[in-house]
Amino acid sequence: MKEFLHQLKNRVLGGYLVTREDVASLLNISIEKQEELQELLKAANEIREKFCGNFFNLCTILNAKSGRCSENCRYCAQSAHFKTNAEVYPLVSKEVALEAAKEVELEGAHRFSLVTSGRGLQGKEEELDKLQEIYQYLQENTKLDLCASHGICSKEALQKLKDAGVKTYHHNLESSRRFYPSICTSHSFEDRVNTVKYAHEVGLQVCSGGIFGLGETEEDRIDMAFDLRELGVHSVPINILTPIPGTPLEKNEAIDPRELLKDIAIYRFILPKVAIRYAGGRVKLGDYAKLGLQGGVNSALTGNFLTTTGNTIESDKQMIKELGYEY
Repeated sequence: MKEFLHQLKNRVLGGYLVTREDVASLLNISIEKQEELQELLKAANEIREKFCGNFFNLCTILNAKSGRCSENCRYCAQSAHFKTNAEVYPLVSKEVALEAAKEVELEGAHRFSLVTSGRGLQGKEEELDKLQEIYQYLQENTKLDLCASHGICSKEALQKLKDAGVKTYHHNLESSRRFYPSICTSHSFEDRVNTVKYAHEVGLQVCSGGIFGLGETEEDRIDMAFDLRELGVHSVPINILTPIPGTPLEKNEAIDPRELLKDIAIYRFILPKVAIRYAGGRVKLGDYAKLGLQGGVNSALTGNFLTTTGNTIESDKQMIKELGYEY
């Protein structure tokens, strides 16, 4: 395995795109064999250094509209289909959004995104108009790169967001095409794919990844990575399920952190040039989280997340500095 890993890494460094057959061999790496896992992480880190350098990107989000979502995503605290303790409130004002943005800008974040609950912006012209106003206000008063996360969108709505100053649209695939109907039936996997395509068509960069721990297999995670590669996304957030009481997945068992690190490292082989981003739930990695930053990860969602608490910006800055990153 060590020789195969070395050869495959060198081929990727030379521009080779790994195949499913290559990845099937990588999946045979045993997390019980520490040396094999360490070799995989080291190889993934070399690929990251070659194609992405040592710059580490920190992004932040504001839960700008919460609760009562019409969709039935089985992991989500904000779905109206489940009884959870998620807050419910309408779209925040531009003043509230700016206050949050200025705070994270001062702390050293690079990106800032508004995230709103709901299926998307179709038929919500008033909300879209307000979002445009907020993003224009943020663009005028901060130097942050602006991202947006507003569900399934038409090309026309995405163009309006871009015109208002948004640079990146966030829209996760969440899992594989095969597994997706097991976690959501109120919209399709193809709806998500189309939104990603529309975002690209209007000139936005795309941040799209998924959640590990929904009940999917390792093969499902790998299938999602190949879909993301085909879609040409720029950033891949890796979320780790935090089971929310009241949701259908509240009793899902945690995945071994070593398996998560292994799969993230394999993502780096499949997606050598993208930002692979720690996102929600990385606290589940415990002490292994730092090891992931030496195994392919080169960006992170930091600060408070949607309905769970994340790491502080200051603690993340300290950690990435210790590992030799620039930010």
